[in-house]
Amino acid sequence: MNAQDSQHDRVPHTIEPTAYTPTGTTQAETGAGLRRLWVLVPALLAVLVLGFLFSARSVTFAGTESRVTAKSDALLPITLGGVHLLLPGSYKVTATADGYFDYEGPVEISGGRNQVVELPFEPLPGLLSLNSQPEGAEVLLLGTPIGTTPLVDAEVRPGPAVITVTKPRYQTAELSLNVEGRQKRQQASVVLEPDWAEVTLTSEPAGASILIDGEATGVVTPGVVEALSGEREFAVALENHQTVRQRLFVTAQQAEAIGPLLLKRADRELVFESQPSGVGITLNGAYQGETPLTLALDSQTIYRLRGYKAGYRDYSQTLRLAALDEDRVSIRLTRETGTLIVRTQPANAVVKVNDRPVPNADDGVRELTLPTGRQKVSVTLDGYAAYTTVLSPKAGLTQELRVKLLTVEEARRAALKPTLETAAGQRLVLVEPQGALTLGASRREPGRRANEVLREAALKRLFYLSEAEVTNAEFQAFSANHDSGSFEDQALNKPEQPVSSVSWIDAALYCNWLSKRDSLQPFYRIELGKLTGVNNASTGYRLPTEAEWRYAANQVAAEDEPLRFPWGARLPPPDRFGNYADRSASNLVGRIIFGYNDNYIAAAPVKSYKPNLLNLYDLSGNVAEWAHDFYGIPDGSTATDPLGPESGEYHVIKGSSWMHGTVVDLRLAYRDYGLDGRRDVGFRLARYAEAP
Repeated sequence: MNAQDSQHDRVPHTIEPTAYTPTGTTQAETGAGLRRLWVLVPALLAVLVLGFLFSARSVTFAGTESRVTAKSDALLPITLGGVHLLLPGSYKVTATADGYFDYEGPVEISGGRNQVVELPFEPLPGLLSLNSQPEGAEVLLLGTPIGTTPLVDAEVRPGPAVITVTKPRYQTAELSLNVEGRQKRQQASVVLEPDWAEVTLTSEPAGASILIDGEATGVVTPGVVEALSGEREFAVALENHQTVRQRLFVTAQQAEAIGPLLLKRADRELVFESQPSGVGITLNGAYQGETPLTLALDSQTIYRLRGYKAGYRDYSQTLRLAALDEDRVSIRLTRETGTLIVRTQPANAVVKVNDRPVPNADDGVRELTLPTGRQKVSVTLDGYAAYTTVLSPKAGLTQELRVKLLTVEEARRAALKPTLETAAGQRLVLVEPQGALTLGASRREPGRRANEVLREAALKRLFYLSEAEVTNAEFQAFSANHDSGSFEDQALNKPEQPVSSVSWIDAALYCNWLSKRDSLQPFYRIELGKLTGVNNASTGYRLPTEAEWRYAANQVAAEDEPLRFPWGARLPPPDRFGNYADRSASNLVGRIIFGYNDNYIAAAPVKSYKPNLLNLYDLSGNVAEWAHDFYGIPDGSTATDPLGPESGEYHVIKGSSWMHGTVVDLRLAYRDYGLDGRRDVGFRLARYAEAP
């Protein structure tokens, strides 16, 4: 390279800018692509809307005869003429209807089309106006005052109502109304009948003051007074004369006459006093009152005085007033006594009479001299339940009282009734668990299923079980339209048959309904048809737990081994032991107990077979039974008074039914589960015997 070339290389080059054009793409093509994109966006939105319309369900909200206006928290709230378009799922709904409280709560939209969702609207109170003759009467609803007449637009809850109207000196009136509610106005009126009668009193001489029950009336004889109904004491009093008293039972609005009453002159006043005070005084057989007492008497009359008081000997005396130097008569009564022998176990128990302790006795025998009349006797000892009674010793007689104190636990159990009866007439039997309980089945047991995990449970709380399954008639008192139906032309809805085709929640609602009828706190907390919790401290009706059911069904005599089947260790059961899938049911079910006969093809009337050792019927056979527990696979751990899992979708079903006939489902360990009603599933009642 020469010098000239080298110099040329050192001169810098200038770089000129040029427009960039992507390889193979022109500006025209780019514009066309954008135009196609803008066309696709509306098409895509249309597809999404069509997809929503295709997937959405038409939902109408109802629950009253009024028009319902509702809003949901749906992402795309579309409403057409009161019909909501909603995808299946859970929503929060707010709704209004004329005459009802606003509703706000969850709803569940299923996959069905053209759904009508009934919302549990609560009607507003009704407006009650009430007039009475005379006015100024107090108006009470269930014992609570709500105003005085004339009553105008008082708010009253819808439904049957008993209104009580009261006014002094008038007979109480009751009105039975059916309050419509929904702010509708209702008018009622009542005429109060007088609660008194006119009583005419005359005396000789006339001009005596008339008293009723010791109260002056301001009327003198001959005169007419108004006396309230009931037993009354009438008296006429005149200065310098003996007061005359007469008792009369007054009937309202039925006039009476007393007299003429003869008033004897009284020229001397005597004061009667006594020890003790409160002694009843009669003169010549006529009651005068209780001491201390002042009476005006005729000095020329001889009186037979009698004084009496419970627990004392009667006092008697002849009074000649002309011979008395004093204007005071003192009476002293003598106590009457009887003998009471108290024998206690344990011997060192503390005995008190009228809360005063008596001396201890090594042998537990105490001989007491007590006044006649009512005496309170108590026997106590630490660690034992106290005993108290009231008795009346008899004069000159010996009585004996034997008391064996029970420990607190013994007394607690003794206080429990062996049987109870519900408001619906169902009989429940007290169950007192003894010892540990084995649930589930051994892996070696033929027919065992994987959900029958072997485990131990301890039942500490005493409980009651209904001796029979709830019948159709009993359930229909709660749900009049329920129909257990039929199966292959076999009736299942006869009144005496066990109710079936009821869901678990239906059974729980029945338990709460019955608890309220018996004034018991409901066991289940249910909102919008779903279980939200339980009150474990309640003694209200409920479904038996799986452990309670198994304990009650597994009862055997002390010398017998535990049961595998309800009747023993082997198939088949003895004839007519219970209602299972027998040979007569071969055309109804797939598997039967060959050669077995129980006299019924489908469900039998309850109590058709012998009870078990606890006097419980149909714990096996007839219908399988809902248990309280949520269904789950147990972990094998030991539990005390188990209620099952805290949550779940399904509930445990225990026992075999008239449709069962295999070694799997006839066993006591068999566990089924479900949620909705079945033709062969019913329930029985349980409740705790006492709060924890």
